[in-house]
Amino acid sequence: MKLFFIALILFTGFALTAAPRLVLAENDVESGMTALPTTHLFEPLRADPKEPRFFVSTLKIDSALYDTTLGAVGFGENFGIVRSQTRAGVDWQLGIAGAVFAQFDLKAPSSDLVNADYVIGVPLTWRHEDWSGRVRVYHQSSHLGDEFLLRTQPQRVNLSFEAIELIVAYDFDGIRFYGGGEYLFHHDPDDLDESLLHAGVDWRGRQVVVSMADLGGAHWVAGLDVKRWQQSDWQAQVSVKAGLEFVPLNNNRQNARRWSVLAEFYDGPSPYGQFYPMDVRYWGIAIQLGL
Repeated sequence: MKLFFIALILFTGFALTAAPRLVLAENDVESGMTALPTTHLFEPLRADPKEPRFFVSTLKIDSALYDTTLGAVGFGENFGIVRSQTRAGVDWQLGIAGAVFAQFDLKAPSSDLVNADYVIGVPLTWRHEDWSGRVRVYHQSSHLGDEFLLRTQPQRVNLSFEAIELIVAYDFDGIRFYGGGEYLFHHDPDDLDESLLHAGVDWRGRQVVVSMADLGGAHWVAGLDVKRWQQSDWQAQVSVKAGLEFVPLNNNRQNARRWSVLAEFYDGPSPYGQFYPMDVRYWGIAIQLGL
């Protein structure tokens, strides 16, 4: 794991110093390179609970461990470092992705921190017309909150792993289908199974259903995300999100900022690292930001 972080730091330093020397403007046709692009070639997965993004949600939890109300937050982003625009119409982008996902027990006296997952990785994304994809190498480690440990004294699991992910997507008339999987090439505990399948669909309505005059408007959106991990005997982890996405009036390929109000539902093995052996079901409402 130490070697992973050293390599990541060295890569980041090289990319940040070398990319501006490659090009200083986004429209440099001669080199075909863009430094620090502000848009995505591979759009974030709308319903994936572990997609790096900023969000806050309130969730009603039903699980074998406890039933409670959680406040879940995420702080994360896919940050582009350099983009290559080829004459063949295939664009490539190298970036850094990082996120923290934390859950708080809102019914506990001090709203205890229950679990926190830390994710950092290097995504390589591409797009050609309606096809896009992502290859990502990333690290995740998970930790329990001190107050939760003292109050419930659960059996702690030292979950930490490095994985490689491959996802390919196809856009069709406002709908995006995607599929792929992951392989955990280094992990703790040692007896974790390595293979995971991942598929889903995202939808965004074309019509503005709520107008905010000169500020923009909102569209209906929805997403279905399904994972099957060998560790859970391929049991489905189903995540569904649907609601309204606000897009600025001047939204275009140079402006990816947006925010959403979404209802969400999840059923299957827990997406929260320390509780991965447990089944959980939750539903609630979330505000998501796309920066």
